[in-house]
Amino acid sequence: MNVLSVGIIGGGASGMIAALKAASRGRSVMLCDRLSTLGKKLLACGGGRCNLSNENLDESAYNQNAQILIKAVFHAFGKDKILSLFEQIGLSVYSDEGRIFPVTNQSASVLKVLELELRRLQIPLALHFEVVGISRAQNGFNVTSKDRKSFLCQKLVLAGGGKTYPALGSNGSCYAFARQFGHTIVDPVPAAVPLVTKDTLCHFLQGQRIAAEAKSIIDGKITGCAKGEVLFTKYGLSGTAILDISDSISTALHRDKNKKVMVEVDMVPFMTAEALQSNLEKRDGQRTRPEDMLVGILPNKFSQALRGLPFDRLIETVKHKQFVIEGTRGWNEAEFTAGGVALEQVQPETLESKLQPGLFFCGEILDVHGRRGGYNLAWAWASGAVVGENV
Repeated sequence: MNVLSVGIIGGGASGMIAALKAASRGRSVMLCDRLSTLGKKLLACGGGRCNLSNENLDESAYNQNAQILIKAVFHAFGKDKILSLFEQIGLSVYSDEGRIFPVTNQSASVLKVLELELRRLQIPLALHFEVVGISRAQNGFNVTSKDRKSFLCQKLVLAGGGKTYPALGSNGSCYAFARQFGHTIVDPVPAAVPLVTKDTLCHFLQGQRIAAEAKSIIDGKITGCAKGEVLFTKYGLSGTAILDISDSISTALHRDKNKKVMVEVDMVPFMTAEALQSNLEKRDGQRTRPEDMLVGILPNKFSQALRGLPFDRLIETVKHKQFVIEGTRGWNEAEFTAGGVALEQVQPETLESKLQPGLFFCGEILDVHGRRGGYNLAWAWASGAVVGENV
């Protein structure tokens, strides 16, 4: 059996870039994926627009324990190199308030230029290749699929992603292979995920969207704050502000088994409590009906939902409504994975395993997650490129 230079498990964003970089250096590469096509999850990124990166790309946008490693990776392959790479393979981009998108506003364009480059470099693909076994061989690694196909490679890259959107390819299966070679897996939890609460207000207001400020509160301490959209649903809370504070909540609920988790929502962040009170007192003096007290301040349904509350309770509710959070909506609705291969077991400059020479990691399989806004895809491109340049 011929021995390849590099085998890559996972045909998502980081795996494709790792393959391109390795092949451009003359390495013989096999890129395999358990699905029938590459980059299926990529097509869903950014609501189908594919938020490639961010103008403000640096380590501060990521989980704190990952920032030293991320800084080393971005030093080797940062924002400018990411954009240059895509320009070289034929993708034009533009910036929208710091977020970088393809000019076509289509994820399919990003995937297509990557596929064309893979074809140009004649990189062989092994699709429908569900890896079930990896073993050490005398000259590298032996990789075996569910249907008993196999290949030998000198270096092996695990780029199988996390656990979000399992139907699109990421099901966490590569964690087992990392464990097999002695790696610790930080318990993966869903991140940027809608939240579950049984508060009756959510049920009454389901479908209503407002511009609001949301805070995560764990054990009585504020752990996050974000302004943006809050969407009330039959199961709880969603919207950009909720997604942006959900990481610490998900970690507390799922990893730490903490039950003292709340979200506080300021429904009128554009108005102080004093200004709200003055406004309501004026309306009361004008004999405004209780069901109309918040008209023009919040959508009409809010007045009906909160009618009958005395002024002090109404102001407190509108400015500081607290929801007890009981869970998250899980992997099918989470945008990212928080957790993965422990970073202290990986070389920051190359992303090679410290425990198993020749084994590399890139993308979401590592314990790295960033804010929304292109940071997670940027990590995929950068980490894939660093691995491709070092295998």
